[in-house]
Amino acid sequence: MSADLEESNGISFLLKDADFSTHSVASPAELKKKMIEASFMAVIMDIDSVAIDNRTIREIALNFPAIPFLCLSKERFHPDLKDSIRDHIYACLTKPIDPDELGYWLKCIREDDRSPAVG
Repeated sequence: MSADLEESNGISFLLKDADFSTHSVASPAELKKKMIEASFMAVIMDIDSVAIDNRTIREIALNFPAIPFLCLSKERFHPDLKDSIRDHIYACLTKPIDPDELGYWLKCIREDDRSPAVG
């Protein structure tokens, strides 16, 4: 999810090059609709280009608990999103995106998805 079309295209290119399929959306409303229509391994949110708050992230995360959220930002700290980062965000990546770091987190998500349930 990114309102920056150029950046969204760049992320899609990186992911397609690594054999991941992508869907781009520009708003939380579009994201919710797309998540209802299809299944996803993860959601990547550019929190610099899209206005999003704790409540919205919590709502989406609770409706789709099996889907990890990765955030992208130029800033290292987001005190306004501390609750979401603590409770609902899998990882935060700093822009510009390091393809190896993105690949690492997606690999971790894939491995977590394959691990047997504990409990």
